Amino acid sequence: MNICVVGLQWGDEGKGKVVDLLAGHSDIVVRYNGGSNAGHTVVVGDTKFALHLLPSGSVRPNISCVISNAVVVDPDVLIKEIETLAQKGIRLEDRLFISEIAHVVLDYHKTEDQLREACLGKAKLGTTARGIGPAYADKAGRSHAVRMGDLRNLRELKEKLSVIVEYKNKVFAAVYNTKPLSADNIFEKCKSYADQLLPFTTDTTEFLHKSISQGKSILFEGAQGTLLDLDHGTFPYVTSSNASALGMPVGCGVPAKMVDKFIGVAKAYTTRVGAGPFPTEQDNEIGQYIRDRGSEYGTTTGRPRRCGWFDAIAVSYAVKIGAIDEIALMHLDTLTGLKEVKICTGYSIPDTGYWQESKIENRKSKIKWFPSNIDKLSNVEPVYETLPGWDEDITEVNDFHRLPNNAQNYICRLEELAGKLITIIGVGPERNQTIFR
Repeated sequence: MNICVVGLQWGDEGKGKVVDLLAGHSDIVVRYNGGSNAGHTVVVGDTKFALHLLPSGSVRPNISCVISNAVVVDPDVLIKEIETLAQKGIRLEDRLFISEIAHVVLDYHKTEDQLREACLGKAKLGTTARGIGPAYADKAGRSHAVRMGDLRNLRELKEKLSVIVEYKNKVFAAVYNTKPLSADNIFEKCKSYADQLLPFTTDTTEFLHKSISQGKSILFEGAQGTLLDLDHGTFPYVTSSNASALGMPVGCGVPAKMVDKFIGVAKAYTTRVGAGPFPTEQDNEIGQYIRDRGSEYGTTTGRPRRCGWFDAIAVSYAVKIGAIDEIALMHLDTLTGLKEVKICTGYSIPDTGYWQESKIENRKSKIKWFPSNIDKLSNVEPVYETLPGWDEDITEVNDFHRLPNNAQNYICRLEELAGKLITIIGVGPERNQTIFR
């Protein structure tokens, strides 16, 4: 069976744990989008793995790992991750495959990202400043793009970098009044990257199609989440790749019809990092309670995440556009101790702003579709349904029917609103803290 795992919210849903669990039944795990701005945490016993580019399934031995075409690769981060796993006894020789047409994140991308964010001031997007956006911009622009396969011809790469860095320096000096970067220094780094990463570099699309023809089981892993998708998220407060299930086929060259099941991952509440609209945000003691109990701090940046109630409108939107088959609900244990839990079941419409010209006859009714325009989304008011909470410790529960009745009712109500069954429930960070239904 081929399975795709994708986030249904603004990322950080717990995909790393779900992928790690499913990888135990897979032959190959594929990372199909994003870059080192992603952060997937996997806990195995007393060991915590924080992965940014390697697929979460890489911590399991004997599983082939693919970094596919649409991923932008930061060689410094990837080499460090490979070395870190090796130090923990996990080796990737002969089982890591990096796409030769994946684009490379270099120093000038990171510089540009940092300068641009600083220049925006209060209007900044809240990027991770890892150079992801500028790398994707160069990919779209084509003439200044560097791909993994370019590391094979260092003579041509040196000439190419001299042209690119000269151009970047002119832009940086004119716009930001910064000191020039050294093309020679960047090239020397690339020589080191070539030595360490070229042994893993290949045509991953060919590899995947051969594997499918051989009957191998493939697990496709998305980074970030559907609401951060470049085309279908809360633009411009999104990532620079297609982070929804729609990005899987283009991200690795495997048609969606070759995937047997799409599993969407959501938290039992909602979080997001950085700027952008967040209707159910709780900037109060409830939000802080969730943040503290759920350790809601970024894997990549360490930034505190914004926290709020479960938004069923946002999740059902992600389910629909991704053709999601079932849902994995994570971090249920975080809500333990709250007297009541709330679910957003719709948005109320104000009579002002961007909603004035909307073709909605009854403004007193609530809308149940996630607005594509963030100016509209920023002006809605969430309509909540309130359910009783629970105090019982659920971190050792391994059967749905042994959960507190209020926790069971909460899950069943989320299923009704999302329109899909919740088949995996996370009650803690470790592998065995999972309920399968």
